[in-house]
Amino acid sequence: MIVKSSREVEGQALGAGVVMRWVISEKDGAENFYMRIVQAEPGTQGPPMHHHAYEHEMYILEGEGTVIGNRGEQPFKAGDVIYIPPGEPHQLMHPNGLRFI
Repeated sequence: MIVKSSREVEGQALGAGVVMRWVISEKDGAENFYMRIVQAEPGTQGPPMHHHAYEHEMYILEGEGTVIGNRGEQPFKAGDVIYIPPGEPHQLMHPNGLRFI
């Protein structure tokens, strides 16, 4: 069992104003699921439209924005969850900042 502060995990810069922390990963012994927290400062955007071979789940901790995918644009806010199936193109827009798991 591991208990640690997510804020003490070293962040990895994904671009100007965007940091990702791998709070649970293979380094912790995880074999099936990893957890990361992404913090995007105001004025930043997610990567351009892209897709993954794997499913993508997000829990929005702070902020709001729009996710663009096969169903068009859908707004999201803190407390919402987002599920993106494997292979679906998507992009997050969050001009006022965002923090998610």
